[in-house]
Amino acid sequence: MTRAAPFTRPSGGWRPAVASAVENLSPGAFAFVMATGIVSTAFARPGMRTASVVLALIAVVGYVVLWALYLWRLVRWRQRFLADLAGSRGFAFLTFVAASDVLATRLTLGRRYGAAEVLLALGVAGWLVLGYGVPLLLICARRALPLRQVNGTWFLWVVGTESIAVAAASLAPHTGGRMLGALASVCWAIGLVQYLLTAVLALAGLLLEPVAPAELVPPYWVFMGAAAITVLAGARLLQLPTDDALLPRTFVLGVSAVQWSFCTWLIPLLLALGVWRHVLRGVPLRYDASLWSLVFPVGMYGVATMELGHVGRWGWMAGIGSAEAWAALAVWAATFIGMLAAAATALRRTGDPGSP
Repeated sequence: MTRAAPFTRPSGGWRPAVASAVENLSPGAFAFVMATGIVSTAFARPGMRTASVVLALIAVVGYVVLWALYLWRLVRWRQRFLADLAGSRGFAFLTFVAASDVLATRLTLGRRYGAAEVLLALGVAGWLVLGYGVPLLLICARRALPLRQVNGTWFLWVVGTESIAVAAASLAPHTGGRMLGALASVCWAIGLVQYLLTAVLALAGLLLEPVAPAELVPPYWVFMGAAAITVLAGARLLQLPTDDALLPRTFVLGVSAVQWSFCTWLIPLLLALGVWRHVLRGVPLRYDASLWSLVFPVGMYGVATMELGHVGRWGWMAGIGSAEAWAALAVWAATFIGMLAAAATALRRTGDPGSP
């Protein structure tokens, strides 16, 4: 979900171009799968199942392809990979965790419980390695990290944790045991604390250090997305049998309502920052991989609002979530078309050595 390094077009055809793209692959590239998976989940309802299935298939293909590209980058450009992992971009790798769990949640809706369990296991394994590893690498580094490098991608620490809560709570009714319900409750609570810690650091970075317009907005939408996925996790906990959850229902419902209110309040602020970035400061609005970090929160807000409205019996809230899903689909489609156009342009330039 971070901005990729500037792409320099190599000479010699498309193969060097592909190799260069993999070498410069963003640590947060799995945000594409997160965004596609959650929009698919938003439309997993009567009358829209075809669109949901198509989006789910795109997400699965993207997940498999990105697995291969990440492994290629790790083997071929190990030092670049490890440098990203140990730097301020390290939290972006947690998009892998969230992508695995978002797909697991979507497959649960399609009754693909075995595949969902495998993806949840991958997500938990990735969370244990990255959720502890990235903070430890930053803490143990010999150099101090400038406060301005604490950006919106750090909220992926929260998103990864809460994505496990969502997937575990979704699978719990189909496993015949109570362990997943307990895991979902624990991860939901951990994510709440992580959100508070990360919010303090991120706001301090925004208020105390200068931030360039080019660095702002897309990653900071994860600020809202982290709150929204916390709401969704809480809504899924409320759907579990009372004996399967560790936390009181009134507490979960109240905190979820507070989080929903806060992430709703954030939306106008983020839109205003977008106007400041593109209109007042003239940053061009063109495709960039970081845009998927905007699509995911928009889709997650719709799903979380819809489900909290249902479990809280607030019909007006469920209606807002259902309508907002269309906005998420529109944003996803625009970003997807932009990605295809950017890829086509890059391939065309590799075939035309005289192009600028």
